[in-house]
Amino acid sequence: MKRFIPFLKSGPTVAVLRLQGAIGTTGPGSLSDRSIAPLMEKAFSRGKPVAVALEINSPGGSPAQSSLIGARIRRLAEEKEIPVFAFVEDVAASGGYWIASAADEIWADASSILGSIGVISAGFGAHELLERYGVERRVYTAGKSKSMLDPFRPEKDEDVARLKRLLEELHTTFIAQVKDRRGARLADNPDLFTGEFWLGQNAVTQGLADGIGHLVPKMKERFGDKVTFRRYAQRRPLIARLGAQMVNGAVSEIEERAAYARFGLS
Repeated sequence: MKRFIPFLKSGPTVAVLRLQGAIGTTGPGSLSDRSIAPLMEKAFSRGKPVAVALEINSPGGSPAQSSLIGARIRRLAEEKEIPVFAFVEDVAASGGYWIASAADEIWADASSILGSIGVISAGFGAHELLERYGVERRVYTAGKSKSMLDPFRPEKDEDVARLKRLLEELHTTFIAQVKDRRGARLADNPDLFTGEFWLGQNAVTQGLADGIGHLVPKMKERFGDKVTFRRYAQRRPLIARLGAQMVNGAVSEIEERAAYARFGLS
């Protein structure tokens, strides 16, 4: 009832935005700019929060979606003049760390994994399998570069070289983002941008995080014991919440588990 009595002053509020899962545009619960934009807008606007805290648990995913989410966080933070704190749970790696770097400060658990500042592209080759069963792949294009890295045809050197150029460009953009946001806090370590990742205190030593700390005690330390929390999180689609297994959702979940498994997490 206290908040409805006008002459009683309520404590400060911190908006907590949960960002969990692989980053992309497919699969139930995937993090994308479009899917979480309404939550971000509410977190920064509703109830005049003194800060926005990001609860991050993500192994990464789409570079474009990571960039879009990070850019929206910065735009809202600057428009509303609200500080942003990132709190890493199991992992903030690759695109997950890209998003974390949008915060003004990054805090982690002693067992959190941070880093993996790199870009990866994975696929498969099945042309030998097709040949074994006498299956012929037929592809027709207008434009010599229209078909690239077809998994059902032998790999071409020029396709691999083109892909590597694209990956290098994405990597350069990622590095620039981290350097811009973390600046002088980053350690002078040649391994920092190789895709290497670190645990807890070692991540702090590398400048990837500002310290070991958890959301509630850290926010109380900053804003007082009377601080309250208003939480925002994606809701999985009803069909996923009921446990229905659809092909797209099942494949996406396998891919997400594989992404976490790269860091020894299941």
